[in-house]
Amino acid sequence: MKRAFLFVWMGLLVCGLALAVEVLPPADQIAAALLAAPKERRADATVLGYNSNGEVVTLRKGSNDLICLADDPNDKTFSVACYHKDLEPFMARGRELAAKYKGKERQEVRWKEIEEGKVSMPREPRLLYVLTGSDYDAAKGEVTNPYLRWVVYVPYATPESTGLSTSPGPGPWLMYPGTPGAHIMINPPKK
Repeated sequence: MKRAFLFVWMGLLVCGLALAVEVLPPADQIAAALLAAPKERRADATVLGYNSNGEVVTLRKGSNDLICLADDPNDKTFSVACYHKDLEPFMARGRELAAKYKGKERQEVRWKEIEEGKVSMPREPRLLYVLTGSDYDAAKGEVTNPYLRWVVYVPYATPESTGLSTSPGPGPWLMYPGTPGAHIMINPPKK
């Protein structure tokens, strides 16, 4: 009986360890997340990161209008982002829906909730900075193969209201025109 109990206890312990997510220490998550922000805005930005359960938590409360999100430890690639605080309800809802919905379907759920008044979304333009790479070296504070791009949220914008193309290209283009999630993609050429 004692042996059976020991095996059950060990099994539960192993399962519990398997559920835990390996995350960088908070200081490293903060340093990495801030790399997406303009240098002069980093010191006062709020930083969200991940705890050992993979949950998003506030790692540092800031005093300006910028929120930076650390790299998701469940994702194999490196990606951090910083965005205007007015986008947080939209971004938080996207994180909540990510487990159930992917791609445009997730977007459509958020858009419907914005139109129903369940999720707030600013009507004026708001910027999102996204820094991706193949890896992050915490000791050096550097991203391997970094690529910085920008997204300007312009809810309900259309090609007619902006003069932008909806075709992805080397220059700025409008994605999801006419929706609450309409945004201008600015993707510089990759090296």
